[in-house]
Amino acid sequence: MSRQQNDLEVRYGEQEAMLYALAIGMGRNPLDRAELPYVYERPALNVLPTFASILPPAGFLQDCGWDYSQVLHGEQKLRLYRPLPPRARLLVNRRVVDVFDKGKKGAIICVETEGRLASNDTALFTLGSTIVARADGGFNGPSGSLPKPHALPRRAADLFCDLQTRPDQALLYRLCGDRNPLHADPVFAGKQGFPVPILHGLCTYGMACHAILKTICDYDFTLVTGLDARFTAPVFPGDTVKTEMWQEGNVVSFRCSVAERGVIVIDNGRCVIAG
Repeated sequence: MSRQQNDLEVRYGEQEAMLYALAIGMGRNPLDRAELPYVYERPALNVLPTFASILPPAGFLQDCGWDYSQVLHGEQKLRLYRPLPPRARLLVNRRVVDVFDKGKKGAIICVETEGRLASNDTALFTLGSTIVARADGGFNGPSGSLPKPHALPRRAADLFCDLQTRPDQALLYRLCGDRNPLHADPVFAGKQGFPVPILHGLCTYGMACHAILKTICDYDFTLVTGLDARFTAPVFPGDTVKTEMWQEGNVVSFRCSVAERGVIVIDNGRCVIAG
């Protein structure tokens, strides 16, 4: 598969940045002065680093012939070269960099996205997304393999953070752009084997960033310059997501789990802290 887009114009403003922050759980307590700057624009809005992950518009691979109902997000990576401004006009380049044929296990598609300011061509971020098309293997393509995931330290975590999801969180998060019915329609979710519509993987990814900002960065959004994660199981709206963190210099390793169901939902996480 060879596909790319160049100089795709993307605009966002304070409203989109605040909606994203609300959708990943910021501002749950309106009196929390540490989180308020992410959901209230005065005197200046703080923009979550992982907001970059939803800025490229959906639809890049929608018409590539796969069974969209069987598509899952496998991994997400972020490199942030400078903090995201509260509003911007961007130019986005994205391309398929690898496709692996895993036979009965499906196909793995790796997409790289670069975003820069349209006004002066300043680089803002690079995203790496790994997509698993579970029903589309067996096309006689290269089997290949992904790089080994980040290894977590073999010791008890240094820090923990529990964040409660809302029962309606998937309905709120889908307003950020991902309208897959898997996250809203109980009948559709049931046909895919889930008891309820599941939370978006990128919402859980944003919650992991939230946990690190809260626990390690004192809510300083300018400190996070990279965040990589591997999705291993879905979160159901209403679950409590526990983030375990190991800090070694400027690298925070992390893992997210749902204790109520005894499942790991994000594994092999790696966050890079400036300085």
